[in-house]
Amino acid sequence: MTTLDRDETHTPAAPPPPVVAGRPLPLRVAVPLAVAAGLALLVAFPPYGVWPLAPVGVALLAAAAHRRRLRAGAGLGFLTGVAFFAPLLAWTNLHTGYLPWVLLSLLQAGYLALLGAGTAWVSPLADRSRWAWPALTGLLWVGQEALRDRTPFGGFPWGRLAFSQDTSPLLRLAALGGAPLVTFAVALVGGLLVTAAWRGWVTARHTPAGPGGPQNAAPGPDGPQGAAAWRWVPVAVPAVVALALTGGGLLVPVAAAGSGATVTVAIVQGNVPRLGLDFNAQRQAVLNNHVDATIELAGRVAAGQQRRPDLVVWPENSSDIDPLRNPAAGARISQAADTIGAPILVGAVLLGPGAGQVRNAGILWRPGTGADMDQLYTKRHPVPFAEYVPLRDVARIVSKQVDLIRSDFVPGSTPGVVRAGPAVLGDVICFEVAYDEVVRDTVTGGAQLLVVQTNNATFNVAEARQQMAMVRLRAVEHGRPALMASTVGVSGFVAPDGRVSDATGFNTREVVVRQLRLDDGRTLATRLGWWPEVALAALAAAALLGAAVLRRRQRVMPG
Repeated sequence: MTTLDRDETHTPAAPPPPVVAGRPLPLRVAVPLAVAAGLALLVAFPPYGVWPLAPVGVALLAAAAHRRRLRAGAGLGFLTGVAFFAPLLAWTNLHTGYLPWVLLSLLQAGYLALLGAGTAWVSPLADRSRWAWPALTGLLWVGQEALRDRTPFGGFPWGRLAFSQDTSPLLRLAALGGAPLVTFAVALVGGLLVTAAWRGWVTARHTPAGPGGPQNAAPGPDGPQGAAAWRWVPVAVPAVVALALTGGGLLVPVAAAGSGATVTVAIVQGNVPRLGLDFNAQRQAVLNNHVDATIELAGRVAAGQQRRPDLVVWPENSSDIDPLRNPAAGARISQAADTIGAPILVGAVLLGPGAGQVRNAGILWRPGTGADMDQLYTKRHPVPFAEYVPLRDVARIVSKQVDLIRSDFVPGSTPGVVRAGPAVLGDVICFEVAYDEVVRDTVTGGAQLLVVQTNNATFNVAEARQQMAMVRLRAVEHGRPALMASTVGVSGFVAPDGRVSDATGFNTREVVVRQLRLDDGRTLATRLGWWPEVALAALAAAALLGAAVLRRRQRVMPG
């Protein structure tokens, strides 16, 4: 036996270095991972809807930014953000030119740059306790979204992880803690996946393979092969927990139907003559489309072909002619309400209250009496640079399209609780469905049915489907039936368990009618309000502070 043979026989191989030691992934690997993370996140959202890719995208970014310097982590996060937001928000450039879309995408990517830097910053905590890595990942995502949802100019919550889970078992978690808890769960699963993958990579690097299996495994109770098998336990456990957590969402109880009175509701999707920013120039035609479609519905009711609705919902911008000041427009809406014999929730643009100001409103129009001024909701969260223009002179340099907004929309001050007689409605308008507190305020104010009035004529079907995913989450979050009424689609009804019924096509004229059972109860998410997000964001801040303390200690340690 040679000396080499004796050494191989009697000297056990050194165990692999602990996971706490090591370098970040090579940059040539991390950069493609960051881009792949953004693309995986993109495909998780409608219109693709491959929801399992959301935690995969989270895991890829976490792996790419782990153990990096802050600037490198931020750069990798920014790459993920561009790969994700640029195509996700491509519908914003359909009629406004490329520059506003590019600027919005870069702004949103900046928040993922902060996330990448935060991921790099907390790496010592993740290395100190491998089981902390999933929780840190979840907390940082919630913190990033909490910031992005509110800044600047009131924030832009599009692209929250929770909104990618409309067909996922994790959607049910919305009933417990709203969108922040769903985001946390998705990112937690992603953290479990990266934990498993990272340990698998380390184990594979330090477990040489041979004809009979690993050759240098440290001896264990079952011999070298048994010890090698135990090496993979830290890989398998987080992967199994990730699958269990995802499937466990199915155990969260949600209501399949409401428990209150039954009402029949009609959605009128009147369509527009042409898609694009000039839909305003077609405002008489758009109003006529909705009036005529409602009168046609009344004809089917009179013929016994359709149940008479207790309520009719028209979308946002169905009357861009102020029906309170224009007698002809008001008369046409009254004609529709009188003919159908039911109140109509009209999406209208109202002039005032001051000179050069307008309001985006939902107003109840009753048969026989007309506009009910006590049941009027004014949109509380107008969209910056779309419904009002901050810094107009600067914005004009970016795009002259801002001058299409001649009058700034002024916000309302009260929640959209509209008492329509047969039902109390929780009215939110267009992008407001993305804001937690705007929807929640209607439910705590007594809403039994959530109504989203929207106008997708300036966007495309991808944007409409992304918005419908938000409506699905809100229905589960608050245990309410919901509906989305769009000028051009997609319109449809949503049950309290998130199922969609009678969804319309895009750029079509359609009327859908359905019986709904109302609900007055409150889910845990409704009762808790914003506290789950506050708690998770506070823990994220504590993690960042804890990482700072640990980094300081590591710098002052001798040797």
